[in-house]
Amino acid sequence: MATKALAKGENDPFKKPKIFTGAVDKWTEFTGFLRDVRAEMRKVVAPTWKEVKSTTAVVIVAVFIFGAFFFVTDGIFQQGVHMLLKSLGGVQQ
Repeated sequence: MATKALAKGENDPFKKPKIFTGAVDKWTEFTGFLRDVRAEMRKVVAPTWKEVKSTTAVVIVAVFIFGAFFFVTDGIFQQGVHMLLKSLGGVQQ
């Protein structure tokens, strides 16, 4: 009787309970993820001080250029909307 049960896989003393199978699989998946993260972090290189200064200067210049562009564009649209409302009688002056 015991050999038939073991042949079917029932009551196997060395078989993991199903409740732990999912947890073990998740733990294995999590540790694999951490291994991958560590491998990728080893590839990360911090920028030099010269690179930091040059990229910061580029960002500051770009912010001023975009600011000036949007200032001019906003003024043009403001004048256009004002002229449109004035011609339609929406602005009293």
